[in-house]
Amino acid sequence: MNKDISSQEKKYNRIITILSIVIPVAVAGLFGVNLQKLGFDVEPLSFLPPIYASINGLTAVLLVLAVVAIKKGNRKVHEQLNTSAIICSVVFLFMYIAYHMTSESTKFGGEGVIKYIYYFILISHILLSIVVIPFVLITFVRAKLGKFTAHKKIAKITFPLWLYVAVTGVVVYLMISPYYN
Repeated sequence: MNKDISSQEKKYNRIITILSIVIPVAVAGLFGVNLQKLGFDVEPLSFLPPIYASINGLTAVLLVLAVVAIKKGNRKVHEQLNTSAIICSVVFLFMYIAYHMTSESTKFGGEGVIKYIYYFILISHILLSIVVIPFVLITFVRAKLGKFTAHKKIAKITFPLWLYVAVTGVVVYLMISPYYN
């Protein structure tokens, strides 16, 4: 049985490696594609930023509730909440890409110290959103394979990283929202 889990884990690790590379590369590539500039007659999806910021906020709440659930020993609720957080993150990602493929990027208009704070939060958010991908996937797979000791060990790293990304996504939106057209 150990060998079976090991082969399953190897298969999942290959998928995790591929996704951890493909997702950031695809997002970066698609971020630079503007359908209007390519001649497509599409309406800007300018209504999406508050929606995907809210989804980031919901992700943060789900993550905290998942930790509370597992601390209370409710593994099933913990699993459901974390699965919901992953779904929210995927929905966020699709909306984020759709917005940036149909709309001009908004420039932050703040000046002085707030500008540096904004860019620190934005850059750390972007970098950690890339870093967290394999952590989330490995944490999820370890739980699915019943490797709960290994799951718990990596979850102690994954949780604060993912929570930071979710919360700073909301903060970035709130800081830039006055500058949307």
